[in-house]
Amino acid sequence: MLKKLGEFYKEPPIKEEIKDEEKVNSMYKHWRLRIFYACFIGYTVFYLCKKNIAVALPGIMDEFGYSATELGLLGSSLYLTYGIGKFVNGVLADGSDVRKFLPTALFMTAFANILFALSPLFVGAIGFHDKTFAVVLLWVLAFLWGVSGWFQSAGFPAVAKSLTYWYSNSERGTKWSLWSCSHQTGTFLSVLVSGHLVDYLYHHGVAGAWRAAFLVPGILAMMTALWLYERLRDRPQSLGLPDIEIYRKEPVKVQSAEEKSAEDSMTYVDIFKKYILCNKTIWLLAIAYIFVYVIRFGAEDWMIMYLQNAKGATLADATNKLAFLPLVGICGTICAGIVSDKLFKGKRAPVNLLYLVGVICAIVALKFNTISALDYVIIGLLGAFTYGPQMMIGGLCAVESSSKKVASAATGFTGTFGYVGAFLSATGTGFLVDKMGKDGQQNWDGAIYFWLFAGIVCLVICTILAIDEYRKDKQKA
Repeated sequence: MLKKLGEFYKEPPIKEEIKDEEKVNSMYKHWRLRIFYACFIGYTVFYLCKKNIAVALPGIMDEFGYSATELGLLGSSLYLTYGIGKFVNGVLADGSDVRKFLPTALFMTAFANILFALSPLFVGAIGFHDKTFAVVLLWVLAFLWGVSGWFQSAGFPAVAKSLTYWYSNSERGTKWSLWSCSHQTGTFLSVLVSGHLVDYLYHHGVAGAWRAAFLVPGILAMMTALWLYERLRDRPQSLGLPDIEIYRKEPVKVQSAEEKSAEDSMTYVDIFKKYILCNKTIWLLAIAYIFVYVIRFGAEDWMIMYLQNAKGATLADATNKLAFLPLVGICGTICAGIVSDKLFKGKRAPVNLLYLVGVICAIVALKFNTISALDYVIIGLLGAFTYGPQMMIGGLCAVESSSKKVASAATGFTGTFGYVGAFLSATGTGFLVDKMGKDGQQNWDGAIYFWLFAGIVCLVICTILAIDEYRKDKQKA
């Protein structure tokens, strides 16, 4: 069975290279655009099935009486499986057909979302009641959300492989940042659409209105998965096209014939050891990514509850404010890629430092701001400054610090560490909110300090990376 699955998903063979230059140009123009928008739309839909949990948490808490700590456990299940899965699926994606790998991951994510929404009915039908029902349901929800996380984790490595093979180094910062806006687009649509849908159903007396936040995206994702299979293709070489660096006449690294021959003769395991396991830069990027994700998922998953409980916002107002996080985050992501390509000539470290200073300032402003309307601006800036390093550190920087042959594994490796941060964010935020509260009341100061600490530590690590990059450039000069 496993052998048949391996054969089905196996990377397609390299076809004989097309010699007609005009045909090569035409095919590259056609497929680069098609691959890009398919990856963008596909990953956007992944996020419709991921960020919907933020909208559903208040409804789940009200209906089943869970504490913030228990809801943190629920969120952590996805981050745990997503983190492990991102690395495992990253290794698998390097040798798999993107055309089959990515749609399968999205379809299974959709299926898990639909089961998540229906699980209270299944658990209730078994005969559990009262406290037993709530406990069993929590673990069922955690399991299903973890299953969803595993399949969601296969999305990014497959996309990373596509972008690395279809776009060269000189344009990759800009193209990667444009694609990375799919994170924010998906988060924005998920929060806005799911939030207002649930709010509408709630105010019209529909019991369990939060379920709509999973059913609607799940059905849409299944349809998108079928569309992706029709749109996507694997590497350019599988279509008979030359390597992207050869096509654009801009090799990523200057290698001697001996060095290139040596790398070509290396096994995947040897390349993995050299460019990932024994790569100091990759390890520092991975550790920094932990703290980026503490902030990112702290804001994305807990902001609605923070605004409702700490600042007295309604669900509709909190949803609108949170929507500014990914919306303005799109601008921050695009600017990060363009500025690093154009202004800093492909150097990513200076941009990371500037953005992380902005993150720290935004968190402080969120804590002390008392003007409701200003929350829109502060949350928007927090998104802009967070999504830049999120795109750079674990994605673009990881790929460019390793080898194209392990591009998926490199992003999977840093991504695993990122979701350690997401796990810490889910459990740590919920725990601190409950722990610092008194007489059953939540206290959100601990959450804010937790996010602030993460921003400072990440800034320190990225400063070390920037100094190291400066020294290497000085030695080459």
